[in-house]
Amino acid sequence: MGVEARGEDRGSERSELTLGFIPLVDAAPLLVARDKGFAIEEGLNLTLMRETSWANIRDRVMLGHFDAAHMLGPMPIASALGIGHVEVPMIVPFSLSLGGNAITLSPAVFAGMQHHGASLDSNPATIGAALARLVIQLRQEGRPALTLAVVHPFSGHNYELRYWLASAGIDPDRDVRLIVLPPPFMVDAMLERQIDGFCVGEPWNSMAVDAGAGVICVSKSALWRQGPEKVLGFRSDFADRSPTVLKALLRALYKAAQWAGDPANQAELAGLLSLPANLGIPAGIIARALGGAMVRRQGDDARAVPDFLVFHDHAANFPWQSHALWFYSQMVRWGQTHFSPEFAARVRGVYRPDLYRAALADSGIDLPRASAKVEGALVRATPVASRNGTMTLGPDGFFDGRLFDPDQLEAYIRSFRD
Repeated sequence: MGVEARGEDRGSERSELTLGFIPLVDAAPLLVARDKGFAIEEGLNLTLMRETSWANIRDRVMLGHFDAAHMLGPMPIASALGIGHVEVPMIVPFSLSLGGNAITLSPAVFAGMQHHGASLDSNPATIGAALARLVIQLRQEGRPALTLAVVHPFSGHNYELRYWLASAGIDPDRDVRLIVLPPPFMVDAMLERQIDGFCVGEPWNSMAVDAGAGVICVSKSALWRQGPEKVLGFRSDFADRSPTVLKALLRALYKAAQWAGDPANQAELAGLLSLPANLGIPAGIIARALGGAMVRRQGDDARAVPDFLVFHDHAANFPWQSHALWFYSQMVRWGQTHFSPEFAARVRGVYRPDLYRAALADSGIDLPRASAKVEGALVRATPVASRNGTMTLGPDGFFDGRLFDPDQLEAYIRSFRD
C-alpha cells in the first residue's frame, strides 16, 4: 500500500493509492473518480476500501493503512488536537460534500411530538419545541429518557443534533441519552427499539423510512443550509512526501464531484452507487438524496428539500477554514476541548485551501479569494470575490439566524454561555 510517485510527470508512471470510505451517498466523489475514469486520466490507480465505522477509518489513516479517506469534517481536527485519541497531524485539502444528513425519529416519538404541535411542514424550531414538550412529558410520567444515536463524537452529526436540541431548550447531556453507532447499524437499532432516533447521512434515513422504523424530521440543510459535511482527510506528511500525487488526486476528485453534481447524471450515479461493492443499496432509495426529493414518512409522497446534498455547486469542494473553526467552536462548547489561540491556529492549519488552489491553479476554474467567510450571512445566492469573478455562494443560513464570524471565535463560543 501507499504512494509510488515518480517525479513531476504524472503520466510517466501510474501512482497507486488506497482510500477508505463508509457506505454513504456522500462518498460519491471517490467512487466516481475511480469508476468513471477521472483518476486514471490523472495517472492514478485508486483502490477503495469499504469500512463499517468512522473509528476504523480514522485509525487506518493514522496508521498508514490508507493514504487518505472519506472522513467526517471534524475528525481530522480532533486528531490534530489530540482529543479523543492519539495526536496525529492531519490535513483536509478537499471537501467532498455539503449537507446530506438528517435527524430521524421513531414513528412513536414523532406521534408524541404531533400531540405537541409538530408536523412535517413545520420549521426546525417548531419541531424542536414539540420534542422539548415531549421530553418534559416523559420525565413527568417517569418514563426513560429518549436514546438518540450519532455516528461519532467528532462529527457534524453530533454537533448539529446538539445545536438543534439546545436551541429547543433540551440539554443533550441531561435530558436525552446520546450514544454512538456506525451508520450501517442505525436502522437495525431502530427496528430493535434500542434507540429512539438518530442523526446520520443518507441512505440510512431513507432506509429507516422504507422499513417503517423512522420519520425524517429535520434535514441538515434545514438546520444550516450549505453546512459542511464530509472531507478528504490525509496525514499531514502526505503533502510533503507526495505533492504531485496529491495535486493529481484533487484534480480527479474535482472532476468527479462536478460530474456527480450534474443533475443529468443522477440516474447513472444512483446505479453506480447501488453496486454491491459500493453501497449495495437500491438505486431508487439513493436517488432521493441525489435529487433532494425525500420521502420523510412511510406512505407519504416525496418532498423537495432545497440543497439537501451538494457535491459541487456553491464552492462545495473548497476547504473553508471557517468550517473548521465552526467545528472547533462546537468541540469547545460541548466540553470536548478548551479554547486557546494556539488551538485555533492549529485548527486553521488543518483545512488547507492553499493546497486546493495549487492543485487547480492551471485548470482555469474559478476559485474563492478568501480562505474563510462569515457563515450564515447569505440569505440569497450572492456573487463573491473570486479569481475569475464568476463565483456565487449561498444561501447559507442557520435556522436560528445566528452568524459565525471566524474572526470573533471566542465571542461566538461565549455567546452560548450567556
